[in-house]
Parts: sequence; structure tokens; C-alpha cells
Amino acid sequence: MTTFVDRVELHVAAGSGGHGCASVHREKFKPLGGPDGGNGGRGGDVILVVDQDVTTLLDYHHSPHRKATNGQPGAGDNRSGKDGQDLVLPVPDGTVVMDREGNVLADMVGQGTTFIAGQGGRGGLGNAALASARRKAPGFALLGVPGEERDLVLELKTVADVALVGYPSAGKSSLISVLSAAKPKIADYPFTTLVPNLGVVTAGSTVYTVADVPGLIPGASEGRGLGLEFLRHVERCSVLVHVLDTATLESDRDPVSDLDVIEKELRLYGAGLENRPRIVVLNKIDVPDGQDLAEMVRPDLEARGYRVFEVSAVAHKGLKELSFGLAELVAAARAAKPKEEATRIVIRPKAVDDSGFTVTREDDGIYRVRGEKPERWIRQTDFNNDEAVGYLADRLSRLGVEDQLMKAGARAGDGVAIGPEENAVVFDWEPTMMAGAEMLGRRGEDHRLEAPRPAAQRRKDREAERDEAQRAYDDFEPF
Repeated sequence: MTTFVDRVELHVAAGSGGHGCASVHREKFKPLGGPDGGNGGRGGDVILVVDQDVTTLLDYHHSPHRKATNGQPGAGDNRSGKDGQDLVLPVPDGTVVMDREGNVLADMVGQGTTFIAGQGGRGGLGNAALASARRKAPGFALLGVPGEERDLVLELKTVADVALVGYPSAGKSSLISVLSAAKPKIADYPFTTLVPNLGVVTAGSTVYTVADVPGLIPGASEGRGLGLEFLRHVERCSVLVHVLDTATLESDRDPVSDLDVIEKELRLYGAGLENRPRIVVLNKIDVPDGQDLAEMVRPDLEARGYRVFEVSAVAHKGLKELSFGLAELVAAARAAKPKEEATRIVIRPKAVDDSGFTVTREDDGIYRVRGEKPERWIRQTDFNNDEAVGYLADRLSRLGVEDQLMKAGARAGDGVAIGPEENAVVFDWEPTMMAGAEMLGRRGEDHRLEAPRPAAQRRKDREAERDEAQRAYDDFEPF
């Protein structure tokens, strides 16, 4: 049964926002109480959080679909809907979050690191929040925005100070078992280790972690054996340890040639592994021939610039010197790392000429409007309500969408699509001098809620509206 998984596809769906409520206050002897529809609740987010107690992605291998709860709709009497509950998903330290194309979205290192994998949808405004001096009794409310849905790839890269690399059965698992309290599976056949093992080593005042990576063979960087699958667990390690078998029974192998093969695979894999500090451990010197071979190849390895340790995991020889030698390299690597600065807030202001949307003409003649605001407004609109559609027209007009369509060459009857191709709202554009409520004058107003105006004032207002309409007609240029 699978107990370790270091790569999964995760499908997350944040909660949708609750719909706003369109309601009018009703009370005995108060027939004109005004709008009192509450707002919808916010949808829950899907949040990834690093948890030190989690060491594998196994849970998401078995249950790859995760969804947060939706926000509740608003109600009358100015009652807002309840917000959806956030879904918190624990992941191991060292998890890399990517999209399906392989673009890295987050590199999660350190206890408590969080990443919002799916943003909950906004709740829709109720008609009480939409009321204004010109729209005193809106007969509509805004719909909640659907939650964000994403397909993610989670990939675990082990966070350790030291990585043990070498051929299968070189003694890496035995070595980590005697250096630390780790209890890996140990046997006398190749590829006994199928998953990375972590151990904690204390050498004097230095405490560091050691990772035992499954054995590498020629072609590991191209996918042979288990190398390519687990080489990524070496990427974060500060120090590499070549564990070389001095008692191999294969006639075509020796410690120097094994070292050359592993170095080649590390170089081909890349990720900066060829530049990491490394040492050489000649293992199994408890075997008579192993001791002789270690003494034979040691001068050659030192001539190449390697620091060499002769050890026996079985006989516990040379372990103290090795542990303190590794502690020195780890301490030096930690000291060389730049100190972490305090958290900074990066502000990226929009350009002065950024309108927040774009208008492009596609090959089929349709003009497509893309932008965060127009697309969200489309999702918030109830197209079965004429007043809501008019409110949308007002918003788009104020944003400048109609002006940009004219500049792009759109004419009456041309198709206009707002939103991405797979989820767009398409309509035939009819240019207006003034859009939506501006053109109708008082959409959404209930004249019964207004105080009576003197006849002279009403006449003056009508003349002003007529003059404004005439000026707009004079300024309008037909196509």
C-alpha cells in the first residue's frame, strides 16, 4: 500500500458568494419603509498551510477534490448572509505549488507558510446597499460571484541540510540509521529504499537534518530507475555526501567510477547541484577487501579536492568524525546564506493610463472585453431583471467600456463578448448617447418616496433635462 506520495494533482474550488436580497421593509402603518435587503456572505477560501507534522501528500492522492463552503444569501430586514468557512489544507514543508503548465505559484518553506489556492467569491450586495440619492428603491440585488476553481500540481521537495547520494545498496540507509534515530528499511538487495528518509543528527552544538535519497544509477537524470523521481529531494540540501561502496561484488564498478557516474547525473539534472559543497564517504571498511580498496582510492579522491571519510555503518567506525565534519559544512552553509529580512509589503500601483480593462477585435468580428471589473459585474447581474441590466449598463458606461468600443471601431449590431471565451456573455451592441439609468433618467427610483416638489421647480427640472438631451444629441456623431 502506498504510504509516501510526493507529487499530486489537486483540484480546488473556493466557495461562491451568497446572493444579495431585494426586499422592501413592510410594517403596519409604514407602507413605504424603503429597501432593506441584506448582502450575501463571502465564499470560503481554500488555503494551503505548511504543517511540520505532515510529511507526505498522501491525503491528496486519495482525495484530490477539495471545496470550501459557500456564503449564505442575504435576507430582508438588513440581515447579511453568513460567510463561508475557509478550507485549510496542511501540506509538508518544502511543497512547491504549480499550475498544470509547470509555472511555480508558490514555494512553501517554513512552518505556517500559507498560500491561497482558491479565492472565495464576493457576496452580492442587497438592494439596501445599492440605494442612493438617485436610486432610492432598487428593485434588484447583485448576485454572488462564483468561487475560484483551479487545477494545481503539488510537488514535495525535501527540506534537509545534508543529502546522501550514491548507488543502490551503497549503505546510505544503514548510515542514516546509525547517525540519527531514523529507522529506514535495510536489506541486501538494490532499491530497498523507495522513499526519502529523514534523520536528525546532533554534533556538538550543531543540529542538522540528513536525507537518505533512493539509489541513483546511470541515466537517473533521464528517468532511469528512481533517480528522476527523487532527485528533486536533493535540490534544497546544502551539502551532498557521496556514499561509495568499497565492497561491491560487481566487477565493473569501483568507488571512483561510481563517483564519476553520480557526479554526471547531478550535473545533467541541474538545479545548481553541481555547485553544492560535497564530501566522500567510503563505506563498508569493516569488510577486509573494503578497507584495502578504501586505502587505495583515497589518495586519488583527495587529489580531486574531496574531503574523504572512511566509515563502517555496521561496525560504527568513523561515524563521530563524519558527523562533526558534516556539522562544519552545514554551519558554513548556514552562515553563507543571506539573513532573512523582515516581511516587506510590495505595492505595485497601476499605471496612470490603466483603464482596468481591454477591448480587442477578434478574427470572427466579435469585440471582446476583458478585465477584472467588467467580468465580475457580468457574473453579479441577474439578466432576468431589466433594472439590474440597466444598472450594469451604467457601470460599464462609467468605466469607459462604450467609449473604448467606439474607438476600436465597433458599430451598431456588432457582437460584443465580456469575459473569457469559455464563459462569456455575448450580446449585440447598440451604442447609446447615455447608457442605462442615465438615459432613462430615474431608473430604480420610487417617486412615492420623494417629497413633493413645487410646480416651478418641476418645470425647471424638465427644461434642464431637455437641454441636456439636446446637447447630447448635438454632440453625437452618427457612424
